[in-house]
Amino acid sequence: MTMEAPSAATAAAGPVTASTKLTCCYCGVGCGVIVESDGTRITDVRGDPEHPANFGRLCTKGSTLLLTAQPALQQQVRALHPEVRPHRDAARQRVSWDEALDSVARKFISTVREHGPDSVAFYVSGQLLTEDYYVFNKLAKGLVGTNNIDTNSRLCMSSAVAGYKQTLGADAPPNCYEDIDEAELIFIVGSNMAYAHPVLYRRLEDARKRNPELKVIVADPRRTDTARDADLFLPILPGTDVALFHGMLHICLWEDLIDPAYIEAHTEGFAELKRTLRDFTPQYVAQTCGIREDQLVQAARWFGASKASLSLYCQGLNQSSSGTAKNASLINLHLATGQIGKPGAGPFSLTGQPNAMGGREVGGLANLLSAHRDLANPVHRAEVAKLWGVESVPDKPGKTAVEMFEAVRTGEIKVVWIVCTNPAQSLPDQRMVREALRNAEMVIVQDCCRSTVTADYADVLLPATTWAEKDGTVTNSERRISRVLPVLPPLGEALHDWQIAVDFAQRYERLSGSQSGTLFPYRIAEEVWNEHRGTTRGRDLDITGLSWATLEQKGPQQWPFPEGATAGRKRLYEDGVFPTASGKARFANVPYRPVAEPADARFPFSLTTGRLRDQWHGMSRTGMVAQLYAHAPEPSIAMSEADMARRFLRNGDLVHVTSRRGSQIFPVSGSDEMRSGQAFIGMHWGEEYLSGRGREGGGTHGVNAMTSPALDPVSKQPELKHAAVKILKAELPWHFLVFGWVDEARALSLQTRLRPEMRRFAYASCTLFGRERTGVLFRAADDYAAPAELIARIEADFGIEGAAVLRYDDARRGNSRRIVLADGKLSAVSLAGDVSAEHWLKDYLENAIPVASLGRMLLMPSAQAPKGFKPRGKVVCNCFNVAESDILTSLAAGPAGVSPEAALAELTQKLRCGSNCGSCVPELRKIILSKNSTSASPALHEG
Repeated sequence: MTMEAPSAATAAAGPVTASTKLTCCYCGVGCGVIVESDGTRITDVRGDPEHPANFGRLCTKGSTLLLTAQPALQQQVRALHPEVRPHRDAARQRVSWDEALDSVARKFISTVREHGPDSVAFYVSGQLLTEDYYVFNKLAKGLVGTNNIDTNSRLCMSSAVAGYKQTLGADAPPNCYEDIDEAELIFIVGSNMAYAHPVLYRRLEDARKRNPELKVIVADPRRTDTARDADLFLPILPGTDVALFHGMLHICLWEDLIDPAYIEAHTEGFAELKRTLRDFTPQYVAQTCGIREDQLVQAARWFGASKASLSLYCQGLNQSSSGTAKNASLINLHLATGQIGKPGAGPFSLTGQPNAMGGREVGGLANLLSAHRDLANPVHRAEVAKLWGVESVPDKPGKTAVEMFEAVRTGEIKVVWIVCTNPAQSLPDQRMVREALRNAEMVIVQDCCRSTVTADYADVLLPATTWAEKDGTVTNSERRISRVLPVLPPLGEALHDWQIAVDFAQRYERLSGSQSGTLFPYRIAEEVWNEHRGTTRGRDLDITGLSWATLEQKGPQQWPFPEGATAGRKRLYEDGVFPTASGKARFANVPYRPVAEPADARFPFSLTTGRLRDQWHGMSRTGMVAQLYAHAPEPSIAMSEADMARRFLRNGDLVHVTSRRGSQIFPVSGSDEMRSGQAFIGMHWGEEYLSGRGREGGGTHGVNAMTSPALDPVSKQPELKHAAVKILKAELPWHFLVFGWVDEARALSLQTRLRPEMRRFAYASCTLFGRERTGVLFRAADDYAAPAELIARIEADFGIEGAAVLRYDDARRGNSRRIVLADGKLSAVSLAGDVSAEHWLKDYLENAIPVASLGRMLLMPSAQAPKGFKPRGKVVCNCFNVAESDILTSLAAGPAGVSPEAALAELTQKLRCGSNCGSCVPELRKIILSKNSTSASPALHEG
């Protein structure tokens, strides 16, 4: 931490400003940020130019971290004090920490005594710090005596863990970010990297500018912005990745593009794999994957012939019922061609959460123990028991995420403690999850946020600190450990997650009659980290040479960093020695299996889910920032335009999206990213933003009402990426829409208050909009007009009440319009029945256009826009509020016949779009190429 000494004048004028280096709390890239604060609030957040992960760059999410830290927003969503429900049907009441933790400890003790230690469970998070993770792991496995502790990293990284262990011997990504600069061929698969890891994608763009010979291949069912930029795009069918990798290796074998010397010296099991590969001929693989044979051959040749091939992959591989096989078969490609252990080469799994790696290091998954030890290994269990000072670590496998909540549903697990995650949004098969939370004897939710749907189910709510209040460490995708320093004091009565676990553990020991002293003597987070560091001695992730002082003085460091080392290791396996019994890597002879739930006549569409550019996970943080909705304003399902035409669907029509588990209504939009028979929904839309009462009145629960709980047999990761669905037009003739400016100090509270009202409609959504001001938009549809009192109540929440409201009513047609003006401009609008005037009224409101000249047109029943009205359209550049219409106007006024890169440079100069975080650059290229479709561009070629 560095302090900027103020001048005498500054000191007299106000509080001292501190400048603190932190790590961004979003994805696993682990970008460094510099946070300015005055001790009570954060005043600025910017990229850290010295951090080796990002060198000062931030994406749209990281760039708006300052906005999420505003006190007016924090006060509306934060859990500020412990709350306990006196009995199941009562509302939670504020209590002291002693009362809350005593009640939890007594319930744990009585449940364990009556039903055994496996009747309780912990579900934790990749957003915890390593120290938090370590204490909870020790609490469950060392004190309570259950391996029922799992993490939401099970939903995103467990197949990567299993794939690395199956082939390389340890869960250790072998690469560093510098390999992007060194590669000659980059193979991106199962990742829309431009959206999911934008800062790394900027690095890839820079590498292509420096090296025009660098080739990029993208394999993805969707033609994403990442895919559009590729030199070769492989539009594979969902779930066919293993066939693709086997087919590429088949061709490498046939064309002598493998490295026999490397295979002989450093691997084992290749002969068995070769027998499997015989069947994966180019013709068979092309047919299976839905690509052309020449595309497959080109990909294999580029990969095998390159001097340095780097694979970058994420949830498209992991979130699958064959996720481990997908990871392992891709690693096979690297081992067979010798593309590992050297600059610019290797299989590089990109982590989803900010500290999923740290959780893996401390054994946060149900099947792991500290320092990459295996729970199934008796020697490893004995080592950990000795390190912890306990008699033994239980050998019975713990329940993994989906299994855990199924066990809660059936009553096998009585008590579940949920930490820093939102399973009532993020887990698949939400009907099962909600039933589990209702059935549990006690649900403890420990979170910084009280506004998540999961918090609604909490019998005990424990307030935890959040980003900028925490103290500890995190590890990013390239094995780089960063210090996290507190900038602000905890809000309200919040405590650090590790502190809550330690306090509970000490009470558990005392109330259960333990006479052996405490296993949890920690007073500060550094003591926890030091114990964790000690468990790594001699392991593949040895960090005994590191200390907090080293991290603070020298900055983030990569592991391994053993005692005596002066630096961490950039790349693993450069010597060809692997952490296996033989020292050799193992080829995984894995079969190709289709998706667990293929499309059929009843459910003919393959639904995939993925990330939006400007939102993150369940949106409990990004969802606080109005401008982050500008790029994707509301939930929707994307389909190919051909499929929409066949079903007589238009953009904005509502459709029922139904799988074998549940149904949710979405607006539909046509997309050139989708091939026929496929559909896509952003993974972020949970019940906080999208719901309805459901066909049987049981409620619908966002996108994960439909996703599949089918598990990978090795990693136990669910197949969140694919489900078979049917899509039918929703005949809901009555529509209701209300939007308006809301005081920032109540906007998020209003969203939360409207959540129960959303369930009274067949379909409803509630999102934010705006930039300098915050607006709330509530949309609903139903078979019939909602009760007048319900509409009036919602309108009143937007300030649409009283004599000052302009009104239009057509009782015969069931239409109404309500308008509130402020200073000659729209302040709030309500439309019921016919809502087609939305397209111009919202633009007038959002862009603060005076309406005095419109006169009676404001209340005329016609949806016709005022003469000369031109909609701005979707915001493409969030940093500088540049809309698609601005871009098209600028392109039309620019010189003709220029190259796409020249057109992009001119746009950047004129409008500044793409000049800050760069997240919009791929979309800018797409618009340029669409505008000038005759321009030749390598970015659009498919083989």
